[in-house]
Amino acid sequence: MTTIPASPRNSRALSVLRQIATGFMTLALTLLGLLVITFVISRVVPIDPVLSIVGERATPAQIEAVRQSLGLDQPLWRQFLIYVGDALQGDLGRSIRSGEEVVSEINRYFPATLELATLGTLFGTLVGVPAGVLAATRPGSIADQIVRLVGLMGYSMPVFWLGLIGLLVFYGKLNWVGGPGRLDPTYDMMLQFTLTTYTGAILIDSALNGAWDVFRNAISHIILPAGLLGYVSMAYISRMTRSFMMNELGQEYITTARVKGMPEWRVIWVHAMRNVMVPLITVIALSYAYLLEGSVLTETIFAWPGLGLYITNGLFAADMPAVLGGTVVVGVAFVTLNMLSDILYRLVDPRART
Repeated sequence: MTTIPASPRNSRALSVLRQIATGFMTLALTLLGLLVITFVISRVVPIDPVLSIVGERATPAQIEAVRQSLGLDQPLWRQFLIYVGDALQGDLGRSIRSGEEVVSEINRYFPATLELATLGTLFGTLVGVPAGVLAATRPGSIADQIVRLVGLMGYSMPVFWLGLIGLLVFYGKLNWVGGPGRLDPTYDMMLQFTLTTYTGAILIDSALNGAWDVFRNAISHIILPAGLLGYVSMAYISRMTRSFMMNELGQEYITTARVKGMPEWRVIWVHAMRNVMVPLITVIALSYAYLLEGSVLTETIFAWPGLGLYITNGLFAADMPAVLGGTVVVGVAFVTLNMLSDILYRLVDPRART
């Protein structure tokens, strides 16, 4: 009995489906591990959520009633199943401080962090990539030394110190930028009561509403914290770009292109950059994820009402549902960015599709 070999097209389709299934399985296991970690943290921290809700003067009957309503009288394995089931349905509990659903509060805070991290990543990428290429094409030159020094300063200087110096110089002394917060109080009230909210990102919403005075005020407030985060991102991206580009410029295909008389700009920005972009996509995605999860100090210094400040205030108030809900959202964003970078990696590099 003879078997009919599968056609190349069918084999390719099966390979793609297998890769998609593997990717979703990895994503599901990663998210499950994230839920396990947050659940364990919520049970081992020395904070009793029941006492945080009812207070220390509550009677034993009141404490037991609240404990039963929260499901804390159930076995741990059942508590975990309830926790996972609620999380999959978008229920991250209620904030102890406000009594609101954590998801509703995160929907108000997360757009501010997303707006800040996005602008910071754009700045870091648009400046860091050309700076890294410039340093790689002129190793040992003045330009290379400046790029490396600026990158080293971005790594070494504490973020909170840079933020305080920036506020003192550009806001307190020169008055070039807006102060802490996303808007001046007047424009903040205008945004709340007269403008339609579409995304939660002030720059986008004010532009869609045609409120250009609000847009300009928002720019004056976001330019300093976004520039600070962008500088940190640029230091990392420029360093990695320089390393990747120097490695590619030493390859044989680059020497061959130069021997054939190809213009230097084409050798660098077409041939070498095509291969540099493959690992650089992962670097930019990780930098973006770092800004999403690591902008706590920046948001605290600039009173930026983002997710980092929300988690920090939750920690100070022992509001564990808020802290764990914010942690889950940051983890989901991190995993999603890694998945998107993997997809872009396969689109840029045909070798990764085989």
